[in-house]
Amino acid sequence: MTGSNGPELWVSNLGRVPYPEAVALQDAVRAARQAGAVPDVLLLLEHDPIYTKGRRTEPADLPMGDDWYRSQGIEVAETSRGGRVTYHGPGQLVGYPIVRVHDVIEYVRTMERAVIAALADEGVAAEVRPGLTGVWVGDRKIGSIGVHVSRGVTMHGFAVNVDCDLQPFEWIVPCGIEGVRMTSVYVETRRTGAMACFRKRMAWRMAQELGLRQRIVSVDRLLASTGEREAVPA
Repeated sequence: MTGSNGPELWVSNLGRVPYPEAVALQDAVRAARQAGAVPDVLLLLEHDPIYTKGRRTEPADLPMGDDWYRSQGIEVAETSRGGRVTYHGPGQLVGYPIVRVHDVIEYVRTMERAVIAALADEGVAAEVRPGLTGVWVGDRKIGSIGVHVSRGVTMHGFAVNVDCDLQPFEWIVPCGIEGVRMTSVYVETRRTGAMACFRKRMAWRMAQELGLRQRIVSVDRLLASTGEREAVPA
């Protein structure tokens, strides 16, 4: 779908959304994108505490066992994305770009570049590391990436630690990398309240890297375009 100034990236800010509902919304939006009913879309949100397992997750990645994590108030869920296990929780910005792609590896690099640029806007110097997916500040990981592609359209995406509790990462093997340390925008800058600004920066940088013009779209407008009737609760 193209606006008067070129192809658009619809950006929808959803607030805090339970993980299963976010997956259902992604499925609906992806079907609409595959059918050409909507342009490329970026969903920006936060999740309740949850560990998500990628397709390559191994039992050793969650050494305490699923029941123990749930006793700590953290859900555990299987996902269709690539990669291994990661953590999502309040204070972490999750982005689900639902876009048409032709080169998956280049698309992953596009997301990495967008995250790095948005972090630079916050004064955080981030980079990629050879042989590893995601975004790093020195030897500390700040952003994770995992995608799934069906009929040329993506779902899942990226997660950037803004001002979240990092302790849950200590209880797993994040992304299957032994001994990895995690960091966040807060840890690197000691500034609180960065989420609202960083969310805007991330949307702008993602649109820029995709070569699209961002357009903020309400969840109701998005759902109407997919044929869904009920809004996702924030």
